[in-house]
Amino acid sequence: MGVTTTTQIPNGVNFHFDQMLLHRATANLVYGMWAQKRPTPRNSSLNSIKFRRYSNLSPATTPLVEATNPSSVQFTVTDITATVLEYGNYVETSSTLDWTALTSEPVEWMEILAYNAQDTLDVLMRDAYSAGTNVFYGGNATARANVDSTDLIDVTAIKKVVRLLKVNNARRITNFAYTDASTDVVNIKPSYVGVCSPQTTYDLKALAGFTDIEQYAHSTTVLPEEIGKVDEVRFLETTNSKVFTGAGATSIDVHATLIFAQDGVGRSMITGEDMKMVVHSAGSAGTADPLDRKATAGWKTTFVAMILNNAYLCRIEHAVSA
Repeated sequence: MGVTTTTQIPNGVNFHFDQMLLHRATANLVYGMWAQKRPTPRNSSLNSIKFRRYSNLSPATTPLVEATNPSSVQFTVTDITATVLEYGNYVETSSTLDWTALTSEPVEWMEILAYNAQDTLDVLMRDAYSAGTNVFYGGNATARANVDSTDLIDVTAIKKVVRLLKVNNARRITNFAYTDASTDVVNIKPSYVGVCSPQTTYDLKALAGFTDIEQYAHSTTVLPEEIGKVDEVRFLETTNSKVFTGAGATSIDVHATLIFAQDGVGRSMITGEDMKMVVHSAGSAGTADPLDRKATAGWKTTFVAMILNNAYLCRIEHAVSA
């Protein structure tokens, strides 16, 4: 008589799942750290916000004539308007998944949604800020379309950015916030701040004059994801950095390194309509879920990102080493 083994009767469960889920790769979310945050009032019949900037008056270098008043001058204003829009995302789960999932998975689902929300806003800010008008190029390139594989980011381009920001009287960044809390502001040594890709970091570290954070971390607060400095620019790294795919010579990717000064960019949400997590359990949809078998979880927000002053923002477009 034969012995009945697992060959005849396979295991009912093929694998043991560890309740501790594996790490999920996420990008460093840094673009909101430098933006002025201004709410758009709720119930104002508008979903747009206007920022206003006054220009300086020209120096009055002509001597006054006795008993004669000079001609008056006028103030000049520049208005920047932006429309706040709605964004959101959600997932739908079945009642079967609810009672078969690992106990640690629902928590992971909510963390994934929360990260998706923040990642979305980071990308929206990146794309808005990457539309600035002050563009420099690595190497010998003079336009995005002729950036070739040798046109890496270089010290010359970085120094040209610093020169232009100084000529424009752009103030250095003196603080940043980890979150939107008004008390969560960290003061830093005044500097311009660049945001680059990991591929760009590789090339930055090869530049003469690159200073690693370990060489100055003792004397100043280190920024989140900071990798070092060149000239008067401190650089942060993120995989969300802007890449113009296939836009260079021979269809190579062109990387964009943004360099910020104080008050160059902004963002806004409708008051009371900022980030919200929305969860509906199975059965809450009424006749749309007649057997109580579907649940949803998601997020929604209102948001807009904008450039407040092109004079305070620069972009270096360049290739990266293979």
